[in-house]
Amino acid sequence: MNGVGVTEILIILVLGLLLFGPKKIPEIAKTLGEAVREFRKFSSTTYESQAMKTQRDEGAVIGLARGIGIDIEGKTQEDIIREIMTLAKPAKSMEQQEKARENP
Repeated sequence: MNGVGVTEILIILVLGLLLFGPKKIPEIAKTLGEAVREFRKFSSTTYESQAMKTQRDEGAVIGLARGIGIDIEGKTQEDIIREIMTLAKPAKSMEQQEKARENP
């Protein structure tokens, strides 16, 4: 079995009682509870801030795409970014354009 069973929990509680004594157990439990609460609070805040950043970034990509005339209908954000990158590649120099016209 992969979980912690009743027997294991009882062994841990008895060991804790023997090591720390009956007066320290409530203090340890309180401290542990506060630590878990802070961890959950931090995790939730971090997830929410990451989600807000992702939304803001998606809005910026869509705004840029619309600004340069890319049709975004039915495209994923990755497709839109790929198209923006294609348009952002540096244009060929005048010499390269002339050579391309002379040697088709």
